[in-house]
Order: sequence, then structure tokens, then C-alpha cells
Amino acid sequence: MKKLERYLRHKGYVTYNRSYPSTVANVERSAVHYINSALANISRDEISKIHFVTHSLGGLLVRYYLTHHKIKQVGRIVMLAPPNNGSEVAERYRDHFWYRWMTGAPGQQLHKNDNPLLNKLRPLEAEVGVIAGTRSSDPWFNHVFKGEHDGKVSVNDTKLSEMKDLITVDHGHTFIMNKRKVKRHIVNFLAHGDFYRSQQRKHLYDLEN
Repeated sequence: MKKLERYLRHKGYVTYNRSYPSTVANVERSAVHYINSALANISRDEISKIHFVTHSLGGLLVRYYLTHHKIKQVGRIVMLAPPNNGSEVAERYRDHFWYRWMTGAPGQQLHKNDNPLLNKLRPLEAEVGVIAGTRSSDPWFNHVFKGEHDGKVSVNDTKLSEMKDLITVDHGHTFIMNKRKVKRHIVNFLAHGDFYRSQQRKHLYDLEN
């Protein structure tokens, strides 16, 4: 997320970019520990809004945290390729040794059916925008998907009922945050609450939704 962090700073945002061991602790532990750590490292008296920009599993961390904690200054949330409804990859391979070894505890929390983690997440009260990829960055998983996907998550599984906007981009899962178009969409949503579209395309989107 370093390139995205620099881009957001250039646009005038104060940023805090924190990596975490995404294959070690489960979603619940990581959400509380690392988001609390992030909040402790910003001067909340000097800012009006706290926005979140997440990639992949990070979206679930924010959803879990905001299910159990209130942030008075919470602003808008942009999720890049989030497995909001699980992933076909996890559903198919979570019992396989190689998958458990590569993804650790969080990988066991990403299946689609009868998922206790997803079932207990409440709708977000903040404005949420989702950016989903439609080009596979993991072609060896293409066979598990029926619809559009980014190699790890299908477009349908990125969706939230409460999301304010959704846009798809022709990019894969892993490096979606580095694409110029994606960065522009993020800034537009943080500023205005929707993703950038030409007036004609925006009108068509409003009619369809």
C-alpha cells in the first residue's frame, strides 16, 4: 500500500499505513490490535474525519472492528477487492494442507457457507464504496469461479447490502491498489461519496441501480 499512501498524501490526506501478519492471527484479534494501534498513532483532536482504505482481508478487519467499537469521527470507507461474502477459493480448498499452510488462521475464516465470522458482522453505518477487479491475477484458481473475479474473490462476493457505490476495474487482486485509475476512484469516493464516472455513464449506473 506504499504507493497508494504516497498518492493520498500528495492529495492532502494525513495517512497511517500499517502492515500486519495476515496469515497469523485470526480476523478478530488482528482487527482489535492493529486498528487500535493505528488510532493511537494519530492525533484525533486535529482531524475531522477518519477514513479507511482497505485491501482484501483488511475490509473484514474494519467491518469486525466497527461491529464492536464506535469511532465518532469515522468518515468514508473504500474497500479494494474485499471478500465480504467469503471466497470461492477458500470454500473449495480450506481443508487442503497447502491452503492451510499458506493462509493460516484467517484463511479458515473466508469460506462462504455457514461462516460464523461473516454471520456476526453488522451493517456498516459509514458510507462504503467497493472496488472489485475483473482480471485474474491467479489463473490457477480461475476454474472455481462462475462469474467475474480477480483471481481470489468474485465481484459478487465483494458486495455489501449497505454499500453506497460499487465499481469494477480490469485489474487483478494482488496489486489492484497500485493502478492509477483505482487511486483516482479512491480519492473521488473519499471526497464525494461515489466513484468517478463520466456524466453519461453515471446516469446509466443510476438507472440500473
